[in-house]
Amino acid sequence: MPRKFLFAVGCLALSTAAFSGTPTTRPAGAPATQPATSRPAASRPAKPEPRRVRVQHVLVAFMGTLPGKPITRSYEEAEARATEALRRAKAGEDFGKLVKEFSDDEFPGIYGLTNDGAPPAPNFSPRSALVKGFGDVAFSLEVGEVRMLPFDPKNRRSPFGWHVIKRLE
Repeated sequence: MPRKFLFAVGCLALSTAAFSGTPTTRPAGAPATQPATSRPAASRPAKPEPRRVRVQHVLVAFMGTLPGKPITRSYEEAEARATEALRRAKAGEDFGKLVKEFSDDEFPGIYGLTNDGAPPAPNFSPRSALVKGFGDVAFSLEVGEVRMLPFDPKNRRSPFGWHVIKRLE
């Protein structure tokens, strides 16, 4: 897979080993963003993950989190922007329009993912090529469901900012 394509997926396909910058961390005292869910994960019944998913996402980065892109917004501005994108997506606004308005990734921000252990498929990337949190959220969504993956540099689940992810298929 060419490096240009890897960067084009908004640094999602960059392995965590390729992330060489030190992202700005949450300011002291700032609350951590919680993923938006309809019910706690512990109360959801466990079910097998799909072999493949197609998702669309909004990536909202802030200064120092997205290598190669001169993002100037603060942590607080990025968190508010991602929260607004999630709110509007859950209210039923056209997700493609939200991607155009809010995302630091290239439009349309649609990616096909193949789950671990599933055979490769044309135009799909392996789940393992993405930051862990993105794949975890993408494969846990129902078709049409939207959820946020919060910025998380400590556990490397989402070191590039906030992801608002919608499962398309």
